[in-house]
Amino acid sequence: MIQHKTIEANIYKYSGWIKDIHPIELKEIFTTLLDESTFTILSFSEYAFPVEGYSAIWLLGESHLALHSFPNKETCYIELSSCNKNKMDSFIIAVVKEERIHVIKDEKQNSSLEGQ
Repeated sequence: MIQHKTIEANIYKYSGWIKDIHPIELKEIFTTLLDESTFTILSFSEYAFPVEGYSAIWLLGESHLALHSFPNKETCYIELSSCNKNKMDSFIIAVVKEERIHVIKDEKQNSSLEGQ
């Protein structure tokens, strides 16, 4: 029998702009950060645009992480959505500590159906 637990309808979101680095490095860094933050990676998909640019998405047991690079601006946009605040907080700390990532601007949000 499959077991599950009921959780509150909350989504925690972390998004931001980082200095763009090579797609192979981005994939390696963010896969490691998700693992270290104990997220469950269910699948991964990526696309390198013919001229320039890169997009990737990690489907997680707790939601998803998306990444989009803009080489002409030397930046990359990341967005993590999660229903698990502890894992989200762990991920944010890991991003800030990661020496290969230079965060230009970031933001945390919480969205819930509380009171609905």
